Amino acid sequence: MADIYEDIRKGERGAMVSIAAYLVLSAFKLISGYLFGSSALLADGFNNLTDIVASIAVLVGLRISRKPPDSDHPYGHFRAETVAALLASFIMAMVGIQVIVEAVRSLFEGAKAIPQLWSAGVALVCAIAMMGVYIYNKRLAKQINNSALMAAAKDNFSDAMVSIGAAVGIVGAQFGLPWVDSAAAVAVGVLISKTAWDIFRDSTYRLTDGFDEAQLLDLRSTIARTPGVEGIKDIKARVHGNHVLVDVVVEVDASISVMEGHQISDSIEERMSSRHNIMNVQIHVEPKS
Repeated sequence: MADIYEDIRKGERGAMVSIAAYLVLSAFKLISGYLFGSSALLADGFNNLTDIVASIAVLVGLRISRKPPDSDHPYGHFRAETVAALLASFIMAMVGIQVIVEAVRSLFEGAKAIPQLWSAGVALVCAIAMMGVYIYNKRLAKQINNSALMAAAKDNFSDAMVSIGAAVGIVGAQFGLPWVDSAAAVAVGVLISKTAWDIFRDSTYRLTDGFDEAQLLDLRSTIARTPGVEGIKDIKARVHGNHVLVDVVVEVDASISVMEGHQISDSIEERMSSRHNIMNVQIHVEPKS
């Protein structure tokens, strides 16, 4: 259990990296946008300010999930990180829709002042920096199997794409092609919205106790091969934060002692821990009829 809480602490560090990156990059973009007369860079900077809220939501969710079990939460507070991912998806969806709406509005506004080319360089530098944050958080999220940090990583990727879209629009404006900015913005907005939908779908699937059938079959196979297990009457599993809870009803020889049945249960727990990193297995033993 201590390892689980340590993994959550690592996830918090990833969320704090995102917050720090957004603070620095948003300030850089806003200042550069004013200096170089780039509305695209200004919009990108304000977008990053909004993303700070999503990263803070993830950080708060991870902090809550570290709280130990209590009388109201006997399984702990691990699902708080899934709720945080769900909130992040809502924020991302609002940003994606806003980007699309602003792009369409910009398309019908007509001619705009052409920003300095330097602003495109600023946007690309910020995109590279945010891509680095994305890679860091994605690797960490996979390492600790943390859905909230993975949502934050996908948000980082979306922001890198927004910056690239801004750079494309600024370069297009230099060649008298203002529609390129709007087209790039629409594509980026659709990408952000799609990412938000994926996070929303995964979070709601976990919160409603959905579980992958192929993984459940794998767990069932491991238990079935445990010496002493003669059958499996029922098996269920659900995701609780960053770990899995398993409930299984196994059949054993009706003539064995209670102690032997207990030893079989211990063997199942050891196999599930070593082969699948599952620490919580509720086992009910029944005689084989």
